[in-house]
Amino acid sequence: MTTEPHPTDAETAEPSPAAPSWRLWILLVWHPALGLPVDPVAVLGLDEGRQRVVRWVPLVYEVAGPWRERLSETTTSEDVARWIAQSGGACSLEPADVPEGALDLAHAADIVLDGLLAEVIPALPPRGDG
Repeated sequence: MTTEPHPTDAETAEPSPAAPSWRLWILLVWHPALGLPVDPVAVLGLDEGRQRVVRWVPLVYEVAGPWRERLSETTTSEDVARWIAQSGGACSLEPADVPEGALDLAHAADIVLDGLLAEVIPALPPRGDG
């Protein structure tokens, strides 16, 4: 007689049906040592008309100032499109894939932020003086 393994809650949790409408972006600022806007400071998640989630990288309050100003108001897809068109200066943003298995928009943003903290940010050189 064989027995089925008992699945954990994480294995049986169903992703939200709203997941296809979720959009994620990594918000970047100028990295003085590299001379490019490649320093991640936050993850922005939008579910148009329903929810906005921002997950900030710890200890980047000052350098994230330009993004904090932009995000002080309601954020829409039109805002994001405008910011993409203006990218290339001190601020930029890159789309991020919605992680498979994300239970809600906040969870998706948390997973992306965890990846930045574990893999991307440690690989960047020190910011330097600019």
